[in-house]
Amino acid sequence: MELFAVEGIPEVRPGDDVGELVADAVDLREGDVVCVSHSIVSKAEGRGADLGEFDPGPRAERIAERIGDLAGEEKDPRFAQAVLDESAELLTEEPLMLAVTRFGHISVNAGIDRSNVPDSDLLLLPEDPSASAERIAETLDAPVVVTDTSGRPFRQGQRGVAIGWAGLPAARDWRGETDRDGRELGVTVEAVVDELAAAANLLTGEGDDGLPVVVVRGFEFGDHEPHDGLFRSPEGDYVRDALREWEYDRERLREGGDRADDDGGADDGGDTE
Repeated sequence: MELFAVEGIPEVRPGDDVGELVADAVDLREGDVVCVSHSIVSKAEGRGADLGEFDPGPRAERIAERIGDLAGEEKDPRFAQAVLDESAELLTEEPLMLAVTRFGHISVNAGIDRSNVPDSDLLLLPEDPSASAERIAETLDAPVVVTDTSGRPFRQGQRGVAIGWAGLPAARDWRGETDRDGRELGVTVEAVVDELAAAANLLTGEGDDGLPVVVVRGFEFGDHEPHDGLFRSPEGDYVRDALREWEYDRERLREGGDRADDDGGADDGGDTE
């Protein structure tokens, strides 16, 4: 399997056809999977927005003030309102806004970007990334994964994730298959679209590389049961349930870090923005 970034994709404007732009820039082969950064999908779908479009309500004012106090700097309540408008639910309001998007993805700030947005203050995620992927896939006659970057619980840093996909299942279901010792697998469901998105992110980068499309060549799904349940259902999601009851307490977290250091661990200083 190999991956390569597609060069020559121009700056995308509202109304552009992302599928056509990709088709003009690369000759695809049968079996290729195309990973597309959500940023160009959002731009093509007119998802740029200015802060002035958001009139902050009392909740947004409260969230911005509280996060600003914790961060030691003023926070714009209009941005907090944008996050609220793009969210089905906020799992945490402080020290960060951890949002459940309307299509099921969970991300800090509802995945709203404030970088590489030349014509707007903000870039919102596509309203339905899988529908976006379906339209691009129809143009290209190839599977498509719409990607974003996201942090992970219990780990530092970000990695690429899939927020929409079309033309291939989200996951390989290994349950019922056996390992090399003949033991039956009971829980393994491999999120292949996330793995492809993470691999593509190594090439697209995070800054000004200008490489929003990556082709995966030679990927084979294999003889496995397909599975499309990438976003965990709220029922049985213990972490989401716990977060709904959680309250931020800086001193308690600091004490927990001290205990970890005493046990030979390290305070990882998690990001708050």
